[in-house]
Amino acid sequence: MSTMFFAQLLLNGLVIGMTYALIAVGLSLIFGVMEIVNFAHGQIYMVGATLMLLAVTTLGMGYFPAILGATLVTVLFGAAIHFLLLRHLKQGDFQRGIILTMGLGMVLQNGTAYLFGSLPRVVDTDFSFVQLTFAGLRMDLLRALSIALGVVAIAGLYVVLQYTSIGKAMRAFAQNREAAHMVGIKPAVVAGTATALGIGLAGLAGASLAPIYTVHPVMGIPVLFKAFAIVIIGGLGHIPGAILAGLMVGVIESFVGGLGSSALQDSVVFLAMIAILMARPEGIFGKGARV
Repeated sequence: MSTMFFAQLLLNGLVIGMTYALIAVGLSLIFGVMEIVNFAHGQIYMVGATLMLLAVTTLGMGYFPAILGATLVTVLFGAAIHFLLLRHLKQGDFQRGIILTMGLGMVLQNGTAYLFGSLPRVVDTDFSFVQLTFAGLRMDLLRALSIALGVVAIAGLYVVLQYTSIGKAMRAFAQNREAAHMVGIKPAVVAGTATALGIGLAGLAGASLAPIYTVHPVMGIPVLFKAFAIVIIGGLGHIPGAILAGLMVGVIESFVGGLGSSALQDSVVFLAMIAILMARPEGIFGKGARV
C-alpha cells in the first residue's frame, strides 16, 4: 500500500468519523445530563440534512447560511422537544424515555416521507465540484468543510462546558444531581440546554453531510445504530470518549472498505463494540459526562 493511498483513506475516514463524533457527542451529552437514551437522534440527523436541502433548493441560500440556518432550527427544535416531551419524564423513567424517543423518531421519519417523498435527493451547492489538492492528496472541499465544522462545533462545546455558567451547571448536574439541586441549579434549564445542544450537533452533522451524500427519510437509521455503538465503545456519557471512538470508527471503516470489502464496513463498528464490552463493560473510558 502506497503512502498516498494510506493518507487518502485516512482523510476519508476522518470525514465520516467527525460526523460520527458529532452525533455520538450529542447522544452522550443528553444521556450524561438527563440519563435518557435518545432513539430519535438518527432522525434528527436526517432532519438537519432535510433542512439543508430545503434551504439550498427552495430558499436559494448559500452553503454557509444554509448550514447555520439548519443548525439553529434543530437547536430550537431540541429545546421544543425537551419542553413538550422530555421534561415530563422523571428520574428513573428509562423505559418511558426509550419508548417516547422511538415514537418521536418514527413520527419524524414518516412525516418527512409524507411531506417531501421518499426518493433520495441531492443537494447542489457552490462548492459541490470544488476539489482541494495538497502534496498529491485530493479532497472535495465539502468534505474538508465537514471536518472543519465538526472541529469548530466540538471546540465550541468544550468552551461552553468548561468556561460558562450553564456548562458548569450541566457538568455538575451530570456528576451529582442531588448536590446540584442543593446549590440552586435549575434542572429544567440545564436539561433543556443539554437537549438543545445535543440535538443541534446531530442537525449540524446532517446538514454538513447533505451535500456529500443523498438525502432521504431513512438515512438516519444506520447512523443511529453506529452512534449507539460508538457511545458504548467510548463510555456512556463520556464526551471525549465519544469523540475519540467516533474518529476511530470512521478511520477503521475507511481502511476496511479501501483494503478489504465494503460489505464489512458496517460490521466493523459492532465487532469492535462486542470486543470492548467483553473486555471492559463500561467502555474504554467508563461512564460519566466529563470534558
